[in-house]
Amino acid sequence: MDLDDFLVTAEELLAIPSTADRVDDLHRAVEFVLDVVGPGWTVERFSSRGKPSALVYRDARRPEFRVILNGHLDVVPAPPEQFRPRREGDRLFARGAQDMKVSALVQAVVFRELARALPYPIALQLVADEEVGGRDGTLHQLDRGVTGRFTVIGEHSGLRIVYESKGLLTATLHATGRAAHGAYPWLGDNALVKLIRSVDNLLAAYPPPAADAWRTTINLARIDTPNTAFNQIPAEASAWLDIRFPPEDTELNGPGADEIEKWLATRCLPGVTAAVERIDPPHRADPDSAEVRALRRAAESQGYSGEFLRKHGAADARFFYQHGIDAVIFGIGGHGQHGPDEYADITTIVPYYRALTRFLQDLS
Repeated sequence: MDLDDFLVTAEELLAIPSTADRVDDLHRAVEFVLDVVGPGWTVERFSSRGKPSALVYRDARRPEFRVILNGHLDVVPAPPEQFRPRREGDRLFARGAQDMKVSALVQAVVFRELARALPYPIALQLVADEEVGGRDGTLHQLDRGVTGRFTVIGEHSGLRIVYESKGLLTATLHATGRAAHGAYPWLGDNALVKLIRSVDNLLAAYPPPAADAWRTTINLARIDTPNTAFNQIPAEASAWLDIRFPPEDTELNGPGADEIEKWLATRCLPGVTAAVERIDPPHRADPDSAEVRALRRAAESQGYSGEFLRKHGAADARFFYQHGIDAVIFGIGGHGQHGPDEYADITTIVPYYRALTRFLQDLS
């Protein structure tokens, strides 16, 4: 890899403001990387609810892939200046530099150089909706029959291996009461008070940790009421909950939505009900598998530890896990994802390229 040439290409990709609300730019980002891969491949294009994605491979017909290289090209919103990449020393600043356009571009280069020569089939999977849930990219493709044995997701990790991540549950609590004049509270039933006390019960059972802790957490994301008057007791109120849970939490990992709604209701006051909006199980890859061991050796060959990490946030790995495909996160280094000073660590780009190359060759 010629790093200078690569960085020029990376800056062109980073300049595309491929946020969820800019569908044309999502298409531009996907087509840009396909142009980097070049002609002569089978390219399957997918679309779901306006979100594009692509799958690239060498065979005329789609096989079961030995390895899938998965990268997302969408980014979270940012001011215009963050879409004007700049370099300062060993840092490449731009929205998406760390998360995760640079890693995805490295994956594309490795695929272009190795896919034809490997004695097994691999795929490059490009998606453009990970930042808004991943259901119209990775999950959409998997639901349409894309399958494989092992997936490397290029989310940033500093060449460490994320083999496990928490499950994701979003739920809405809805409280009902009885409206009355605010001066006569004994005549009403305050839905907002019931809701707050119910939330307090949940947070008492799962208090926010003061530091990194591998346990279930609950984030109160929003609390609302349609009440518009100071002097009226609210008859309705609602709250949004974002719950992250590890595999060990059997109250949340395994039961269906109906059971979880009942579980939430046990911690709520009468008149407060729960509705599960979305639930995704935790993700875990076997750290002793041949693929994970080969990836760790490849990272070590570049002077990195290849140590194992667990991720509190959800990523597209959970969709592979649901489809019985081992997946890990393995990408470049950097800092500041989703923030004003997001950057990629340029010193990790070539080692990442070499580690991916060695990993794929060792599997031969």
